[in-house]
Amino acid sequence: MPETLGPEIITLGCRLNAAESDRIRAMLDGRGDTVVVNSCAVTEEAVRQTRRAIRRVRRRRPDARLLVTGCAADIEREQFAAMPEIDGLIPNAEKLAPSSWGASHNAAGLPLVPMHQGTSTLATRRTRAFVAVQNGCDHACTFCVIPQGRGPSRSLTVPQVVGEIAAHLEQGASEVVLTGVDVTSWGHDLPGSPPLGALVCEVLRAFPSLARLRLSSIDGAEIDEELEEMLAGEARLMPHLHLSLQHGHDLILKRMKRRHTRAQAVDLVTRLKQRRPDIAIGADLIAGFPTEDAAMHEANLAIVRDCDIVHGHVFPYSPRPGTPAARMPQVDHATIKARAAALRDAVEQQRNAWLVSHVGSTLDVLGENDGTGHATNFAPVRLPTGVGGGDIVRMRATRVEDGQIIGELI
Repeated sequence: MPETLGPEIITLGCRLNAAESDRIRAMLDGRGDTVVVNSCAVTEEAVRQTRRAIRRVRRRRPDARLLVTGCAADIEREQFAAMPEIDGLIPNAEKLAPSSWGASHNAAGLPLVPMHQGTSTLATRRTRAFVAVQNGCDHACTFCVIPQGRGPSRSLTVPQVVGEIAAHLEQGASEVVLTGVDVTSWGHDLPGSPPLGALVCEVLRAFPSLARLRLSSIDGAEIDEELEEMLAGEARLMPHLHLSLQHGHDLILKRMKRRHTRAQAVDLVTRLKQRRPDIAIGADLIAGFPTEDAAMHEANLAIVRDCDIVHGHVFPYSPRPGTPAARMPQVDHATIKARAAALRDAVEQQRNAWLVSHVGSTLDVLGENDGTGHATNFAPVRLPTGVGGGDIVRMRATRVEDGQIIGELI
């Protein structure tokens, strides 16, 4: 008889998906030859990658039960349901319910593998724990379909967040990342509408031994005063801010229905860097948004320098059906591709100079499981032999090689 392989989770897209995949993995643990693809729909390319992942899995594991969940499976349900490789779809809103993985059929009427409900509610990577404190989005950015796949914003309560973090720390996590679709909207739906800064403060108070707390991508327009104070001066909140920036020109930001201006973004970064010079800035940037002309593209390139963006996620614009931006005058594909490449080059130049600036400095590095690690500002580091995943070590940076800092233990 052929060997029966265990469950496998394939995660595409954001850190929220990564956190949710950990939860799903625990519910599937040891229960049959099952593969789950946790899909992404943030761009047309993300949807294509999801389809490719599904086809690769089916070729690699022809006898597995293949289930698909996530934003792409919700937003383009009919197209995914028609794929012959797929055995079942799990609605995004139901993917964290144990019953979704134990029922004989799901809400779409597609058959699911029979499973027993497990008692574990989460699984932890020893290195880093992603804790989804918020889900959904109440905003209406003209390019985005994620609210269609995630629904309105909703928050975990402080006790729920503390309970999840406690479980992760008990299982050995060395760093906690607070994540969500729109993390800075955390609390808006809770009694008293507490801001995200209040949650960060409560987490640090509840876990005095937690050395590393990190935030995933956040909206700079919603950073509250308490959170800004902690980003500027709290040592246990990592000096790494990834902004959902999207563009560097005010007219494009307006057409995107973003809630900040270019000047506000630059001012935020300037204020934080004045108070915490080691803070590293990341950003999401879209190239070739509808109506973008050459001058607007130049402003997008310039924002990389003006905000000192060293962790850049560059997305070539792709129209998503049903969004207002898809009905705007489009930039041609070749121009979008060229502008995305130029943006990536600008970020790479900024990043390379930043990495070199670490040479001679002392870094506290969290080891990953593949022989690499990350400093507090998320600078990538190649670990010396003998440092394991989850270990936090102090190193002196000696050089940069292939986009990684090389150093020696202190």
